[in-house]
Amino acid sequence: MPGKVTVLKHPVVNSRLADLRQAGTSPKEFRQGIHDISTILAIEATRDLEEEPVSGLSPVGPFIGSIIKPKIGLTPVLRAGLGMTDALLTIFPNAPVYHLGIFREKVTLQPVEYYSKLPSNPTIDMIYLLDPLIATGGTAVAAVHMITEWGVPVTKIRLLSILASEAGLKNVGEQFPELEVWVAAVDNQLTSNGLILPGLGDAGDRLFSTLKE
Repeated sequence: MPGKVTVLKHPVVNSRLADLRQAGTSPKEFRQGIHDISTILAIEATRDLEEEPVSGLSPVGPFIGSIIKPKIGLTPVLRAGLGMTDALLTIFPNAPVYHLGIFREKVTLQPVEYYSKLPSNPTIDMIYLLDPLIATGGTAVAAVHMITEWGVPVTKIRLLSILASEAGLKNVGEQFPELEVWVAAVDNQLTSNGLILPGLGDAGDRLFSTLKE
């Protein structure tokens, strides 16, 4: 894999992903599957976070424990990234959430930025960028550009995705070789209109039950 890509190898993830791929999976089940895989992605992608010691008093006596040192921010890409946000907030309940609006133009497949909730200056040490699908990689690249231009170095960004294409990962890796990417699985093809094949369809539509009849 190009760049710093980690593909999860976990039977629970594989099972949930098989459910997500099924066309008959309900929106409720789809949301739960995204949440479950996102939780496992988050646990795996936070293993090396720096810790600092903390002392306290248990009901039995004093103890020395640890807390996470860097201040974490979450950046979901609208709208599909919202499906991953609650899982990350379970792990980082006090993390600020900075929404980014990026859509892919249907003809050119190029990303178009339309919304940013990034404040004037970064007040966090590390960003977890949440985007369920890396298809062509254009949206992820645009999001990383927005965050680095905001002032967070690429080495402090971790991109979490449910599913990626080989071409999308190659694009992201070529643009940002130092970016850490954590993904549950990788498919090797794209359709002519830029969808991952076999993929799992449009994640936003399936999350929010807006599929066209």
